[in-house]
Amino acid sequence: MFSEYLKSRQELCRKLVDRLSGRFEYVSVLGKRITGKKIDVSTSLFDVDDSFEVQSGFVVRLYNGRTFSEYSFTDIREEDLDRLEQEITESVRFSDHLLDQHADLERITDEPMVKDFERKGLGRRRTVPEAIAELEALRDKVKAVSDKIVFVRMTHEYYDVSVMFLSKNRTLTQFYSWNAVRGYVTAKDGDKMQSSYDVSAYNDVDRTFAVMNEKAEGLGKLAVELLDAENIEPGIYDIITAPSISGLIAHEAFGHGVEMDMFVKQRAKARMYVGKQVASELIEMHDGAAATESCVGYFFDDDGMLAHDTVIIKNGILMQGISDAVSAVQLGAEPTGNGRRSDPYRKSYTRMTNTFFSAGKDKLEDMIASVKHGYMLFQTDNGMEDPKNWSIQCVAQYGREIRDGKFTGKIVAPVVMSGYVPDLLMSISMVSEDFEVIGSGHCGKGYKEYVPVSDGGPYLKARCRLG
Repeated sequence: MFSEYLKSRQELCRKLVDRLSGRFEYVSVLGKRITGKKIDVSTSLFDVDDSFEVQSGFVVRLYNGRTFSEYSFTDIREEDLDRLEQEITESVRFSDHLLDQHADLERITDEPMVKDFERKGLGRRRTVPEAIAELEALRDKVKAVSDKIVFVRMTHEYYDVSVMFLSKNRTLTQFYSWNAVRGYVTAKDGDKMQSSYDVSAYNDVDRTFAVMNEKAEGLGKLAVELLDAENIEPGIYDIITAPSISGLIAHEAFGHGVEMDMFVKQRAKARMYVGKQVASELIEMHDGAAATESCVGYFFDDDGMLAHDTVIIKNGILMQGISDAVSAVQLGAEPTGNGRRSDPYRKSYTRMTNTFFSAGKDKLEDMIASVKHGYMLFQTDNGMEDPKNWSIQCVAQYGREIRDGKFTGKIVAPVVMSGYVPDLLMSISMVSEDFEVIGSGHCGKGYKEYVPVSDGGPYLKARCRLG
């Protein structure tokens, strides 16, 4: 249910917009309130805290005819209006160097719209004692797998997102929720220690717990199996990427590389390749809050732009990038609904949302059978990309060896993928009909500004350097 607190502040924010509209060409107010809990159960203790996503506040965006400035505040009351108006007017600063030319304000879509959006969570939300009991049962199920398992941690996190956006012509509100259960397992045998990780995340609490219950035993077995993992011999191999790794490639290879605020700063090579082939003809790639239901399935972004389903790559051709409102204005493009703030006190940047490759037509068993010698890679560990030079490095938690179309039983961990982005994407020769988007991650802009993201896709067969 949409925040009663934001409802109580909506008319005051409208008054502030009206007052400031007499001084500036464009004024908007964004109000955001996220509530939620994270419940943590491990082998030795439990903890209950606020969700990592919890935040509350407001930000005013102003346009002076040439460029933009912003002012954030924590709350607004009737007696604050005179003071706020004066502080905002006197304190905001505009930096003309941010724009190469006068902005075309009409590109910031502000057609009249009054709409309340809502996506309710499904299933029965657990009380804290109920969640603790279910997490303890999951923990015990994993521990029972082997006496080599020395640590198990299970967490349940849920949060409710309420956002309102007001401008001269728009009054928008949105509400959506999300939840996840994450499992972390450590196994030990002598001096060897290995860990496994998995997640279940849906807009349905019952399904989230049920899926993790199905995964729990396998998560424990994997941690024990990884105790026998070997180091991979570095080289170039045929690979099959599980959806988690396919999503990591999408996120790192062409997610950051097509964030159009990087186009403005001349820090992304992709800007010169729009309309050109950058991947196999089998590849279609999407990003957008409207592209799928996930942890960032919002209806409008933090710039008040409606959510999109943006086709970034189609038939291997780079079609377009993704943008926040300001970078779109600077580049003479249309905003794609990707303006996101880590909280109301930080700048809006172009950020990914749900980033994934589309499903193909191949069957997974045929993909495995086609591999002479290579590896199937599983479970995202971490990754990074250099958008300016198109180099990529992605780490999979583990890989399983394939010889003559069959798994050998050999497991390697961890596995580092590296190379030149177009080389990797052009090498994709098979794309599975199986498909999954995993909505449980976070992404930082540089080393900070973390926001929720999802990524995923089908199984991909490609060729890549592993080490």
